[in-house]
Amino acid sequence: MRSRFLPRLRLRVEPWPRRVLILTDTPRPACPECEGDGGIGYDYGDPETGEYAGTDWEPCTCWDDTRRWVLLPLPRRPRRTPPGYSAEPPF
Repeated sequence: MRSRFLPRLRLRVEPWPRRVLILTDTPRPACPECEGDGGIGYDYGDPETGEYAGTDWEPCTCWDDTRRWVLLPLPRRPRRTPPGYSAEPPF
């Protein structure tokens, strides 16, 4: 079944093993279920103490967070020598 909504694409830089530029889908801003957040968070507590233990996140149907395309790998940044550092011996 095909979605009637077109994807809302944006560019992102991801720090995978090597930095890459990717094109990814974004949540629908006017979604009545998630209100544009892309998912719904559910807080849960520790069964023994009842205190906050974390948040589960359920993705919304208005977007697909696995829809992404790697456009190009980015070059590594050159290493800089810190200011005031010299490679010369101190004598």
